[in-house]
Amino acid sequence: YRLYLVLDVFSRMIVGWEIYHNESAEHAAALIGKACLRHHIRRDQLVLHSDNGSPMKGATMLATLQKLGVVPSFSRPSVSDDNPYSEALFRTLKYTPAYPRKRFGDIDQARAWVQRFVAWYNTEHRHSGIRFVTPAQRHAGLDRQILADRTAVYEAAKKANPARWRSRAVRNWTRIDTVWLNPEKLHQESPETIRRAA
Repeated sequence: YRLYLVLDVFSRMIVGWEIYHNESAEHAAALIGKACLRHHIRRDQLVLHSDNGSPMKGATMLATLQKLGVVPSFSRPSVSDDNPYSEALFRTLKYTPAYPRKRFGDIDQARAWVQRFVAWYNTEHRHSGIRFVTPAQRHAGLDRQILADRTAVYEAAKKANPARWRSRAVRNWTRIDTVWLNPEKLHQESPETIRRAA
């Protein structure tokens, strides 16, 4: 079975998914169309980043993206970390304790399992990359208040027990407002370091 999945990179929320027997551009196009409709995506509001698989580059898919006003973006050839968010999500899916030990009996069983996984991932899973809020909370903008409340709790605990904290700051609960597929490296190696390493 083939799992098609759309992940909002900013919130880490799974915003659409389908399971089919085969891969095709038509299936991918149908999924992105449904996801855009469900989430009220306007023209020129969205960039869809994907791998270089034929379903994502097929004529039907590209025509659908153009019709929806969605800008296509593709991973660079032979660059394994161009889509780290989807790689992390699929690792979570495959290594969750609830992942079945035996093969799915049929496609309906696979769909039922993925539906349960998506509900858990979106509404219960506290994601470390977004300061341990759920993807649904971040997607709805609820994370701002949750993180502000956590900061207040930690500051009150530090004030009540200063010896426990000593010179340490409280945990950073600042909201992450910018998300990058490939952030620039903060510390570029100098030519001198490269020469010494060679």
